[in-house]
Amino acid sequence: MSRRLRLGVLAALAAVALPTPIVAQTMPAQASFRDRLPQDEVIYFLLPDRFENGDPANDRGGLSGDRLKTGYDPTAKGFYHGGDLKGLIRRLGYIQDLGATAIWVGPIFRNKPVQGPPGQESAGYHGYWITDFTQVDPHLGSNADFKALVDAAHARGMKVYMDIIANHTADVIQYRECGVGSECSYRSIADYPFQRRGGPAGAAINPGFLGEGVQTADNFAKLTDPTFAYTPYVPAAEATVKVPAWLNDVRWYHNRGNTTYYNESATLGDFSGLDDLDTENPRVAQGMIDIFGDWIDRYGVDGFRIDTARHVNPEFWAQFVPAMLARARAKGIPNFHIFGEVAYETLDVGMLARHTVIDKLPAVLDFAFRQAVLGAVTGKQEPGAWDKLMLGDALYAHGFDTASILPTFVSNHDAGRLGFYIRKALPGASDEEQLKREMLANAMLLTWRGVPTIYAGDEQGFAGDGGDQDAREDMFASRVAVYNDNKLIGSDTTTATAHFGEDHPLFKQIASLARLRLSHPALTRGRLVLRARGDTPGLVAVSRFDPTTDAETLLVFNTSGETVTRQVQVEVASTAFTALAGSCAAMASAPGSVTISLPAFGYAICEAHK
Repeated sequence: MSRRLRLGVLAALAAVALPTPIVAQTMPAQASFRDRLPQDEVIYFLLPDRFENGDPANDRGGLSGDRLKTGYDPTAKGFYHGGDLKGLIRRLGYIQDLGATAIWVGPIFRNKPVQGPPGQESAGYHGYWITDFTQVDPHLGSNADFKALVDAAHARGMKVYMDIIANHTADVIQYRECGVGSECSYRSIADYPFQRRGGPAGAAINPGFLGEGVQTADNFAKLTDPTFAYTPYVPAAEATVKVPAWLNDVRWYHNRGNTTYYNESATLGDFSGLDDLDTENPRVAQGMIDIFGDWIDRYGVDGFRIDTARHVNPEFWAQFVPAMLARARAKGIPNFHIFGEVAYETLDVGMLARHTVIDKLPAVLDFAFRQAVLGAVTGKQEPGAWDKLMLGDALYAHGFDTASILPTFVSNHDAGRLGFYIRKALPGASDEEQLKREMLANAMLLTWRGVPTIYAGDEQGFAGDGGDQDAREDMFASRVAVYNDNKLIGSDTTTATAHFGEDHPLFKQIASLARLRLSHPALTRGRLVLRARGDTPGLVAVSRFDPTTDAETLLVFNTSGETVTRQVQVEVASTAFTALAGSCAAMASAPGSVTISLPAFGYAICEAHK
């Protein structure tokens, strides 16, 4: 680290002080890690292929040939790089030192190694192109390795959340009307009814089928001919590639072409060519319940993150979720955490909340929180953002109780990293300012309601070049040129070297705030009251309250580049304050009011006393 950057980092840490020694205060006594509620966790999310390579022998997944056969090319961002479950096991101590108590592991199921039209091929390193739902992808290891991971995490008191997919499989089914590898546009029910081949004027097929709204076995027994929109088929070489075997039958898919992400195609269309499962069909619903219930039974995992959840019909989730919770309870897992990915990059909380009401998902990833924080720390705050976010909690199925278990995040593998957006919005910002803004976002993430979720690499200053493949850098030494040309935030290094050190200022900050959060029930389970906010950069203040004593903890954040000093409302009974992070006034200025002074992009956590 250069002297100039080192001095800047020290200045940033001084302005945004790490928490002072934590006052003795602990969560209620627990007999087991199983007793922790979802909101008692700090989640660490990673893609195994990009985390750590523990066994180079499995880099090619047991396949031979070039990268289009094996999927392995550590120099290309869209191919396997060699990370695996053994590597993850090796680094559990690192994750625990960061303060994480639960690990969300990207999909580990066997994938189609490579897919895509000629010249646009990429690999299934990310795990979302599944062919075998019963086995670990050999690039990542074996089922025994996954069991070893779960056992090792549990021995440390850490939970393991699996990333699962019920919406689709890999792209195996082809349509004769389109040609191999070509995209097929969506064909609607109105233009291509289930009861006619190729359109309203076509030959009658599937007599008596009443449509997918009648989700009974008797009705779907009449849907025997899948050629209503396209003529689907499976290439001979892949006729038995999917496991369980029932997945190889084209009748269990929608077969209507690529989704437009709107209207009926949002749940009936293929997601970028991926074979879209007919989740309205009772046979498919029971099949997916059997598949994922077995992973609970066999491995005792602690929760599911559900990919592409909004692209599945609500009736499916109404069956699936209770079945999974029942399997978990039978396995002795009372607090099984299920959260769906409903990717709406908007502050419209209603778009998220409807999936907890209509779909009856217990929780969803909190994209609205990400939008609010992203706007705050880049100076692009949407008017009324904090009110929209916090008042929107009432829209979730059980109000604040549901809002409190929503995984919150500022970066992810699809939408991109916070550091990228800071640099994009503020190209002239100094290294020191970038670091301060990132630390401010972390402070919000680790103290707000919800379940803070750290994306692997953020704690080391990874920034990336955008979303998807551009946000999936290697934690071990990378050989990808477009990753290695980015200097990290808070460091002079790049991803060309491994990053598992624990001395990065962001790692230290996250670790300290995570431990503070987990030792204060107000920050995990406490209700939240919005105290101050504005539509321009400045002070944001909220209070959280201990669920047992109702003692107040005041959280204050300065999103501007100037020092802020002002009065903030608190409870009348809150007369004295202890700084848990940053600097707090020792005493209230008057009953119900305290003076807050914060440096540029600073924050403070103030525990109140009577």
